[in-house]
Amino acid sequence: MFTGIIESLGKVENITHDGTNVHFDIRASITSELKIDQSVSHNGVCLTVVAIEGEVYRVTAIDETLKKTNLKTWEVGKKVNLERCMPANGRFDGHIVQGHVDQTGKVEKISNQDGSWLFDFSYDSGLGNVTVEKGSITINGTSLTCFNSKNGRFTVAIIPYTYEYSNFHELKEGDEVNLEFDIVGKYIQRIIRGYEN
Repeated sequence: MFTGIIESLGKVENITHDGTNVHFDIRASITSELKIDQSVSHNGVCLTVVAIEGEVYRVTAIDETLKKTNLKTWEVGKKVNLERCMPANGRFDGHIVQGHVDQTGKVEKISNQDGSWLFDFSYDSGLGNVTVEKGSITINGTSLTCFNSKNGRFTVAIIPYTYEYSNFHELKEGDEVNLEFDIVGKYIQRIIRGYEN
Protein backbone atom coordinates (compact mmCIF):
# COMPACT_ATOMS: atom_id res chain seq x y z
CA MET A 1 0.00 0.00 0.00
CA PHE A 2 1.12 3.55 -0.76
CA THR A 3 0.03 7.02 0.35
CA GLY A 4 0.60 9.10 -2.78
CA ILE A 5 3.35 11.18 -1.14
CA ILE A 6 6.22 11.25 -3.63
CA GLU A 7 9.59 10.35 -2.08
CA SER A 8 11.93 10.95 -4.97
CA LEU A 9 12.21 11.52 -8.69
CA GLY A 10 13.85 8.76 -10.69
CA LYS A 11 15.21 8.96 -14.22
CA VAL A 12 14.79 6.29 -16.89
CA GLU A 13 18.32 5.22 -17.85
CA ASN A 14 17.57 2.37 -20.24
CA ILE A 15 14.60 0.50 -21.75
CA THR A 16 14.89 -3.13 -22.86
CA HIS A 17 12.19 -5.11 -24.66
CA ASP A 18 11.90 -8.82 -23.85
CA GLY A 19 9.00 -10.38 -25.74
CA THR A 20 5.89 -8.54 -24.55
CA ASN A 21 7.65 -7.43 -21.36
CA VAL A 22 9.61 -4.21 -20.98
CA HIS A 23 12.48 -3.72 -18.50
CA PHE A 24 13.04 -0.19 -17.20
CA ASP A 25 16.36 0.74 -15.61
CA ILE A 26 15.83 3.63 -13.17
CA ARG A 27 18.48 5.85 -11.58
CA ALA A 28 17.31 7.23 -8.22
CA SER A 29 18.64 8.62 -4.95
CA ILE A 30 16.75 5.90 -3.03
CA THR A 31 18.33 2.97 -4.93
CA SER A 32 20.79 2.18 -2.10
CA GLU A 33 17.80 1.65 0.24
CA LEU A 34 15.99 -0.77 -2.08
CA LYS A 35 16.18 -4.55 -2.19
CA ILE A 36 15.23 -7.23 -4.69
CA ASP A 37 11.49 -8.12 -4.63
CA GLN A 38 10.56 -4.75 -3.10
CA SER A 39 7.47 -2.98 -4.45
CA VAL A 40 7.91 0.62 -5.57
CA SER A 41 5.33 2.96 -7.09
CA HIS A 42 6.46 4.41 -10.44
CA ASN A 43 4.10 7.19 -11.59
CA GLY A 44 1.48 5.37 -9.54
CA VAL A 45 2.22 1.90 -10.94
CA CYS A 46 3.36 -0.72 -8.43
CA LEU A 47 6.39 -2.51 -9.90
CA THR A 48 8.79 -5.02 -8.36
CA VAL A 49 12.53 -4.38 -8.14
CA VAL A 50 14.21 -7.27 -9.99
CA ALA A 51 17.84 -6.11 -10.12
CA ILE A 52 20.09 -3.47 -8.53
CA GLU A 53 23.46 -2.23 -9.78
CA GLY A 54 24.99 0.83 -8.13
CA GLU A 55 22.54 3.73 -8.29
CA VAL A 56 20.39 2.02 -10.91
CA TYR A 57 17.67 -0.59 -10.37
CA ARG A 58 15.47 -2.52 -12.78
CA VAL A 59 11.72 -3.13 -12.85
CA THR A 60 9.66 -5.06 -15.40
CA ALA A 61 6.27 -4.16 -16.84
CA ILE A 62 4.09 -6.82 -18.44
CA ASP A 63 1.89 -6.22 -21.49
CA GLU A 64 -1.27 -5.68 -19.40
CA THR A 65 0.45 -2.91 -17.41
CA LEU A 66 1.75 -1.26 -20.58
CA LYS A 67 -1.73 -1.26 -22.14
CA LYS A 68 -3.45 0.35 -19.13
CA THR A 69 -0.84 2.95 -18.10
CA ASN A 70 1.40 5.62 -19.57
CA LEU A 71 4.49 3.42 -19.19
CA LYS A 72 4.19 2.63 -22.90
CA THR A 73 5.13 6.27 -23.64
CA TRP A 74 8.24 6.33 -21.44
CA GLU A 75 11.54 7.23 -23.06
CA VAL A 76 15.13 7.33 -21.82
CA GLY A 77 15.61 10.49 -19.72
CA LYS A 78 12.01 10.65 -18.48
CA LYS A 79 11.52 11.67 -14.84
CA VAL A 80 9.39 9.27 -12.79
CA ASN A 81 7.59 9.84 -9.47
CA LEU A 82 8.74 7.24 -6.92
CA GLU A 83 7.30 6.06 -3.61
CA ARG A 84 8.20 3.00 -1.57
CA CYS A 85 5.46 1.05 0.21
CA MET A 86 4.23 2.57 3.44
CA PRO A 87 5.72 0.91 6.55
CA ALA A 88 3.20 -0.45 9.07
CA ASN A 89 4.37 2.09 11.67
CA GLY A 90 4.53 5.03 9.25
CA ARG A 91 2.50 8.23 9.14
CA PHE A 92 -0.46 8.22 6.79
CA ASP A 93 0.09 11.60 5.11
CA GLY A 94 -1.73 11.02 1.83
CA HIS A 95 -4.64 8.68 1.12
CA ILE A 96 -5.03 4.94 0.50
CA VAL A 97 -3.25 4.17 -2.78
CA GLN A 98 -2.89 0.62 -4.09
CA GLY A 99 -0.52 1.29 -6.97
CA HIS A 100 -3.10 -0.18 -9.36
CA VAL A 101 -3.82 2.35 -12.11
CA ASP A 102 -7.48 2.38 -13.13
CA GLN A 103 -7.01 4.20 -16.42
CA THR A 104 -5.12 7.02 -18.06
CA GLY A 105 -6.25 10.61 -18.41
CA LYS A 106 -5.14 13.60 -20.46
CA VAL A 107 -3.84 17.03 -19.46
CA GLU A 108 -6.35 19.44 -21.00
CA LYS A 109 -5.09 22.76 -19.65
CA ILE A 110 -2.35 24.14 -17.40
CA SER A 111 -2.94 27.57 -15.83
CA ASN A 112 -0.22 29.50 -14.00
CA GLN A 113 -1.77 31.12 -10.92
CA ASP A 114 1.23 33.33 -10.01
CA GLY A 115 2.70 30.95 -7.43
CA SER A 116 0.69 27.80 -8.02
CA TRP A 117 -0.77 25.95 -10.99
CA LEU A 118 -4.18 24.60 -11.98
CA PHE A 119 -4.22 21.40 -14.03
CA ASP A 120 -7.41 20.38 -15.84
CA PHE A 121 -7.71 16.70 -16.75
CA SER A 122 -10.11 14.62 -18.81
CA TYR A 123 -10.69 10.86 -18.76
CA ASP A 124 -13.00 8.33 -20.35
CA SER A 125 -15.97 8.20 -17.99
CA GLY A 126 -17.33 5.23 -19.94
CA LEU A 127 -14.95 2.99 -17.97
CA GLY A 128 -17.07 3.61 -14.86
CA ASN A 129 -14.67 5.69 -12.74
CA VAL A 130 -15.83 8.86 -11.01
CA THR A 131 -14.43 11.71 -8.95
CA VAL A 132 -16.23 13.69 -6.27
CA GLU A 133 -15.80 17.33 -5.33
CA LYS A 134 -12.95 17.66 -2.79
CA GLY A 135 -12.33 13.92 -3.07
CA SER A 136 -9.01 12.14 -3.50
CA ILE A 137 -7.37 11.32 -6.81
CA THR A 138 -3.93 9.90 -7.57
CA ILE A 139 -2.21 11.37 -10.64
CA ASN A 140 1.09 9.76 -11.67
CA GLY A 141 1.27 8.41 -8.11
CA THR A 142 0.70 11.82 -6.47
CA SER A 143 -2.09 12.12 -3.87
CA LEU A 144 -4.22 15.17 -4.71
CA THR A 145 -7.64 16.70 -4.06
CA CYS A 146 -9.88 17.25 -7.07
CA PHE A 147 -12.43 19.98 -7.65
CA ASN A 148 -14.57 21.18 -10.58
CA SER A 149 -15.53 17.51 -10.61
CA LYS A 150 -17.70 16.70 -13.63
CA ASN A 151 -18.40 13.63 -15.74
CA GLY A 152 -15.02 12.74 -17.23
CA ARG A 153 -13.26 15.93 -16.07
CA PHE A 154 -11.71 17.45 -12.94
CA THR A 155 -9.14 20.02 -11.80
CA VAL A 156 -6.32 19.91 -9.24
CA ALA A 157 -4.23 22.72 -7.75
CA ILE A 158 -0.48 22.20 -7.51
CA ILE A 159 1.62 24.10 -4.96
CA PRO A 160 5.25 25.03 -5.77
CA TYR A 161 6.73 22.21 -3.64
CA THR A 162 4.73 19.52 -5.44
CA TYR A 163 5.44 21.15 -8.80
CA GLU A 164 9.20 21.06 -8.19
CA TYR A 165 9.58 17.71 -6.41
CA SER A 166 7.30 15.63 -8.63
CA ASN A 167 7.18 15.38 -12.40
CA PHE A 168 4.30 17.85 -12.66
CA HIS A 169 6.83 20.45 -13.88
CA GLU A 170 7.39 18.29 -16.98
CA LEU A 171 3.73 17.83 -17.90
CA LYS A 172 2.40 19.54 -21.02
CA GLU A 173 -1.10 19.93 -22.40
CA GLY A 174 -2.03 16.72 -24.21
CA ASP A 175 0.20 14.49 -22.05
CA GLU A 176 -1.14 11.16 -20.80
CA VAL A 177 -1.15 10.55 -17.03
CA ASN A 178 -1.92 7.56 -14.81
CA LEU A 179 -5.08 7.83 -12.70
CA GLU A 180 -5.99 5.81 -9.63
CA PHE A 181 -9.41 6.75 -8.31
CA ASP A 182 -10.30 6.77 -4.61
CA ILE A 183 -10.64 3.21 -3.31
CA VAL A 184 -13.60 4.05 -1.04
CA GLY A 185 -15.47 5.59 -3.96
CA LYS A 186 -14.76 2.54 -6.11
CA TYR A 187 -16.19 0.16 -3.49
CA ILE A 188 -19.30 2.29 -2.99
CA GLN A 189 -19.84 2.48 -6.74
CA ARG A 190 -19.50 -1.30 -7.06
CA ILE A 191 -22.05 -1.84 -4.26
CA ILE A 192 -24.51 0.51 -5.97
CA ARG A 193 -23.99 -0.69 -9.55
CA GLY A 194 -23.21 -4.32 -8.86
CA TYR A 195 -21.34 -6.45 -11.38
CA GLU A 196 -22.00 -6.01 -15.07
CA ASN A 197 -22.15 -9.05 -17.35
